[in-house]
Amino acid sequence: MKKMSEEKNVKKAAETKITLAMLEEAIGYSFSDENLLLTAVTHTSFANELKHRHIRHNERLEFLGDAVLEAVSSEFLYKSYPKKPEGELSTMRASMVCEPSLAICARRLGLPKFLRLGHGEEGTGGREKDSIISDATEAVIGAIYLDGGFEKAREFVLTHILKVLKDDELYRDFKTELQEIVQEHGWNAEYVLIAEDGPPHARRYTTEVRVRGIVLGSGCGTTKKMASKLAAREAMKTIDSRWDELNVPEEN
Repeated sequence: MKKMSEEKNVKKAAETKITLAMLEEAIGYSFSDENLLLTAVTHTSFANELKHRHIRHNERLEFLGDAVLEAVSSEFLYKSYPKKPEGELSTMRASMVCEPSLAICARRLGLPKFLRLGHGEEGTGGREKDSIISDATEAVIGAIYLDGGFEKAREFVLTHILKVLKDDELYRDFKTELQEIVQEHGWNAEYVLIAEDGPPHARRYTTEVRVRGIVLGSGCGTTKKMASKLAAREAMKTIDSRWDELNVPEEN
């Protein structure tokens, strides 16, 4: 019996090592201390279900990673937009490091499949929750910082988070930009939720933005806020080609 237990532990350890190697390849960083990475992907629900084994969860690493992410994103915005005032930079940073934005980056890395969740959390769709995914992303940043220093953590943030968000322009406040444009003409942007799909723990929302009853864009996201933001982003891309429709006089 003891031999079978030892063999099982050896097999499990080997599987964990393979899993960590796959995650290291995905994030582009190899750890000297793999326990840091293992902790980064361990949710409190997993640790709580195995209290007798004294497993560490990722909340402390998340705290550290959040600070590193804020520092790197602040520097990135400061250098990228030298003419923008502090208020605008703060708004942009808030959009970049919010839960939905971080979750988008994490999903592109494939991070959710590596998370260690308790049975209860797994059963309620924890692997799809933006809050859990974004927290784990920050924990990974914290783990890289402790293992390799600030420059390695900075490199990860720039490559796998800020570049993605900049390419997708998710740091911009599209809703405010769109509203400012349409208000110049005395109009208003209206956001209409047109669909909700998926199970309760993994809802997806689809929203349209309309100006004078004309649909200028639509967006789909894991939160209503992100769906509206993506709808506004699409509208900003199409509005220049829709002026003729928008300027048609209303019938009396």
